[in-house]
Amino acid sequence: MKVLHVCTEAQLGGAGIAAYRLHKGLRSLNIDSMMLVNKQALREDGIHGPSNTADKMAARLVPVLDRIPGYFSALPADRTSASWMPNRLPGRINAIKPDILNLHWVNDGFMRIETLPHLKQPIVWTLHDMWAFSGGEHYVGDNRRYKEGYTRQNKPTAETGLDINRWIWNRKRKAWANIRNLVIATPSQWLANCARESVLFENHRVEVLPNGIDPERFHPMDHSVAREILGLPKNKKLILFGAFSATSDKRKGFHLLVETLKKLEAKANPDEYELVIVGASSLDESFHTKSHCLGRLNDEISMALVYAAADVFVAPSLEDNLPNTVLESLACGTPVVAFNIGGMPDMVSHEKNGFLARGFDTDELAAGLQWILDDEQRWKSLSQEARKTIMDSFTLECAANRYRDIYDDILRSA
Repeated sequence: MKVLHVCTEAQLGGAGIAAYRLHKGLRSLNIDSMMLVNKQALREDGIHGPSNTADKMAARLVPVLDRIPGYFSALPADRTSASWMPNRLPGRINAIKPDILNLHWVNDGFMRIETLPHLKQPIVWTLHDMWAFSGGEHYVGDNRRYKEGYTRQNKPTAETGLDINRWIWNRKRKAWANIRNLVIATPSQWLANCARESVLFENHRVEVLPNGIDPERFHPMDHSVAREILGLPKNKKLILFGAFSATSDKRKGFHLLVETLKKLEAKANPDEYELVIVGASSLDESFHTKSHCLGRLNDEISMALVYAAADVFVAPSLEDNLPNTVLESLACGTPVVAFNIGGMPDMVSHEKNGFLARGFDTDELAAGLQWILDDEQRWKSLSQEARKTIMDSFTLECAANRYRDIYDDILRSA
């Protein structure tokens, strides 16, 4: 069985990292797994990037051109994927001759919407956000047009300009109407439910296949050793927050974390804890909590050290699927505090390996942080349970075996 993972990036971004890990997990099971990408952090056998001048130029230019339609709406152009540019993806795929395709995050112009019906191999499409069944949005917020269809009547009043999302969604509906060789995979129960409720995928098979993580790479280690290596204080409780564009992407909830920390100050001694941020190099001067900004850390060894150094990881996201950061933290034995939204309850068991607060209730999020930080024996129990959660359900081997079973089932039925 030859599996080809098609993803805009490998080893980069949340989806690119998850796809790469699955690829490595399948290879460990002696499955012939490869990746086709436009960008990769490191060259590696089995990962096919742009191989000629035309493809290399397209990999740089097309992401810029793909954003052009977004400028005609009120939506952020860099968060609207129109996927309208022609591409050579079918030819690149056919040259590799896979038995089955596993699509992942194929935006930034990597796969044109109208290309999907021309992919003749059986397809598993792993969704890392909501784009596949929405308009151009990757996350829809309170908008429920994906359940109703994008009509002129249900365009949100806050969206001025052209209804680019409706144009994108109608292209998907037309191009994908007769696709039969497609199975949808989602890492979280929440995203699976959204896909099943969507107009575009309501008649497709939808499977929940959680991401996996290497428990040998992400594992518990001594607090003091990790902190000494990173130059972090040994005598403080450390709250960790991390994400790509950690403080600038509103969906990641940094503004809610700011509110939470202000409320925590009223309940606990602010001299006892400090904040560590991965994904930002500096903070606004008005931010009061003592903090350490580590910038972007692109290697897993450094990230594992940061998780091990922290007492708790906080994930105040407004919307999220199954973020790698939460899995990585749990694998390192660091409890997680998050809002009870999206895929968070798939990973975080309330008061067992972390704390789940009501959606966007910063008082409750602050209470969760204090609940974990105030009791050392409780922390040890949460830490042990965090690691057990990963070993029981989220190892790379577990994920690879689940996907292998789906591939086998699809190929038998083809």
